[in-house]
Amino acid sequence: MPITHIPVMGQEILEALMVNSDGVYVDATIGLGGHTEGILQKAEGCTVIGIDRDEEALEITKERLKSGHLHLVKDRFSNMKPAVNELGYNEVDGILLDIGVSTLHLKADNRGFSFMKDEALDMRMDQEQKLTAEEVVNRYPEKELADLVWKYGEERFSRKIARAIVSSRLKKRITSCSELAAIIEKAVWRRGKIHPATRTFQALRIEVNRELEELQAAIDGGAGLLKKGGRLCVISYHSLEDRIVKHAFRQLAKEGVFNIITRKPLVPSRQERIINPSSRSAKLRVGEKI
Repeated sequence: MPITHIPVMGQEILEALMVNSDGVYVDATIGLGGHTEGILQKAEGCTVIGIDRDEEALEITKERLKSGHLHLVKDRFSNMKPAVNELGYNEVDGILLDIGVSTLHLKADNRGFSFMKDEALDMRMDQEQKLTAEEVVNRYPEKELADLVWKYGEERFSRKIARAIVSSRLKKRITSCSELAAIIEKAVWRRGKIHPATRTFQALRIEVNRELEELQAAIDGGAGLLKKGGRLCVISYHSLEDRIVKHAFRQLAKEGVFNIITRKPLVPSRQERIINPSSRSAKLRVGEKI
């Protein structure tokens, strides 16, 4: 079965970007193209530049959308400004950043993002980069592991988990997602509905892909790429991301670059959360170039 992407807050994004047929828009985390598909359908004739560092996602999107108004670029979203400039566009009408792990990463085989699968620990969004989750788990010192699980996963049992990982890898290299999940579950047991490995896997993913550093750089680059009145929309899925977006927007507003449209982040409707449970933690913030 083909993997499909249900865009989070799709209608809200179209309204926030004020999509029109003469506009140029950047979907800097295009993934499987759910949001871009909505933009192209909403405003026939507009141009969308889709950026992703995942070659597989770009190939799927290229085949699925087949639009002459869509330019696809393999790059990090932190590098969007030079990437867009290279296509001949000095400014754009709107930018979307839909942060975090995509449907493809969680559902495709052999990507190593999910603790629900018995596959190699990988978690690379860009398959050409060297650092993998397996390398982090088996090579980072115990204190460094504990610190990143605490910092990026906000996991209160980070030290216990790091200790369990180091103890296990002394006996045998940890190579699979299910193996790591079992080690964590044994160390802290299951409490409530959330699997005990959830926060650790989030932390590893963020570390492997340098997601938070990428996000800050993308907001800065995006602000420089927008034309006057252009809008930057950012969807985040956990407090670490949202905090970066909130502070970055405030700083841009303080510098007289941005007008913050969303004083409080927009969240999915109850109906959307029921239809698409993966949207439940999403927060949308919107800024407009002054």
